[in-house]
Amino acid sequence: MSTTGTTGHEAACPGGARQARETTDRLLRAATRSGAHLIAEAALLVQGWAVLADPIAGAVYSTPAAAAADGVHAAADPHEHPYCLQRPAAGAVLVLAPGPTVPPERAARVATTTAALLDVRGQRAAELRGEQMRLHTTLVRLLLAGHTTAVADTLGGNRLTHATVYRLTGADVPTAHQVLWRAVRPSLAPHADACTLLGRLDGELVVAELHRGGDDGRVLRLVSRVSERHQLLAGMAGPLPLAEMPTAHSDAAAARHSATSDRRIVPADAVGTSRLTPLLPAAPYARWAGSVLRPLTAAHQHLLLVWLRTGSKPRAAAALGLSAGTVRARIRELSRLLSADLEDATVQAHLLLALRAPAPADDADADSGNGIGPVRLETLPAGLLDTDAARSWARGLVGGLEPHLRIALTCWLAHHARTAPAAAELHVHRTTLANWLTQCAEHLAQNLGDATVRAEIHLALRATRTGPDDPAALPRRGGRTYRRL
Repeated sequence: MSTTGTTGHEAACPGGARQARETTDRLLRAATRSGAHLIAEAALLVQGWAVLADPIAGAVYSTPAAAAADGVHAAADPHEHPYCLQRPAAGAVLVLAPGPTVPPERAARVATTTAALLDVRGQRAAELRGEQMRLHTTLVRLLLAGHTTAVADTLGGNRLTHATVYRLTGADVPTAHQVLWRAVRPSLAPHADACTLLGRLDGELVVAELHRGGDDGRVLRLVSRVSERHQLLAGMAGPLPLAEMPTAHSDAAAARHSATSDRRIVPADAVGTSRLTPLLPAAPYARWAGSVLRPLTAAHQHLLLVWLRTGSKPRAAAALGLSAGTVRARIRELSRLLSADLEDATVQAHLLLALRAPAPADDADADSGNGIGPVRLETLPAGLLDTDAARSWARGLVGGLEPHLRIALTCWLAHHARTAPAAAELHVHRTTLANWLTQCAEHLAQNLGDATVRAEIHLALRATRTGPDDPAALPRRGGRTYRRL
């Protein structure tokens, strides 16, 4: 009768049991050092290659390094690699390719033992992970509170100068946090050239990559994969100087509100990018914007930009880390400084246009408002949006809309994308208006959920208006749904 843990061949051969013990001992010693050493020892024992492949991170460990791609492909499609041994291990897949002279029972033993040891290491890491995650969240909070010097000194002194921030939301954030943690394998080793912090703040996942002004895109690729796999929406901002971490944090939230199921991660510098602004005459545009924004500080402009990009005060408050009441109070004060009704949809579209403008080439011209007359946000100066290029852009964006869709869309935008009051003014059912808006989105091939897109459409509708676009002019077809006024 064979002994436990040995094959029949090993029982018949006295050296088989000894060899099995030696194999186990070698793997145990390697496992006490690191996962990489364990994989390297497994590859040596099977006289081939070994890879620990993660579905998100790709190859976690690989010996030799050149085998990483083969290991990932084998884990993704086992039937195409029948010569490989595969075992689930620590949330990933262990792939072994034994040499031709290695007995199958020995290769199977190495695979099983290595997978078991990887599981043990994973369980130990999971026990420590909760404490490490809390530490990461604390460091993220310290960065957002402005304690950048203390955090940078802890992590690497003057080596870490910039931050790239990702903010992810969705129903599966807790699971995504665990998966991303395993994929990133974050370390707080001092004096490293880069450090990734992952924290859970107020139900969302915040990833802060600290580096020396640029990154290799690894974290971006991992965040993109996790977002797709767990159906999360993400915003990205940076790289920005470490001292501007709060700005990057709020910009990432503003960008996230432009994310959709078709585009799950959106960079902040892509939010508000416009096909219109490059068409405007540069010098008058910059002078007008400089005159409009002259009463505002940089902090004022950032608050307004986040508010206009997110599309609501509560969302802006969440992005900025302020209360909704504080944001409302500050916007009322900014309305007074700008002498404009910031609740008006046209004013908001013009203000966003001003905030997008490039800096004027001559500051003196910006201060004097040369050649643009009295500055008011309610109207644009002559020669800015009433050019052939701007009109061509507007026709290309909203041209071809049927009259009832154009009127409904104009009314809905005037009510800040609120369906109920727009439907009441149009005297149609909310479901009818929702169906019309769906048709508008399909015709325009635009995401009407994006506040910056809505602002541009509002400008395009005004630039191409030939009549009042009045709800009273809405074509009626009789019946309860389209009753006459």
